Amino acid sequence: MDREQYLRVPYLLIVESFRDDDGVWYRRAYYPELPGAVAEAASPIDAIDALDEKRVSIITERLAQQLPVPVPRPPLH
Repeated sequence: MDREQYLRVPYLLIVESFRDDDGVWYRRAYYPELPGAVAEAASPIDAIDALDEKRVSIITERLAQQLPVPVPRPPLH
C-alpha cells in the first residue's frame, strides 16, 4: 500500500470527556488501533481535528522509518 491508501484506513475513533485537576472539562479523542494517536482539547471538534493531524503525522513517520502501520480494516475508496 502507498501513503494515500494508509491515510484512507478507517480507524475506530473514541472521544471522551474528562475533568482536569482544576475542574475544567476537556475532550480526549483517540484511535485505539493506532499507537500514539491521542489528542486533547476543550471542544470535541478541536480534539478530533488535532487527532486527525496526529494520525497523518504518525502514519507518515512510520512509513518513512519503514515501520509497520496498523491496518485493522481495508482503506476506504
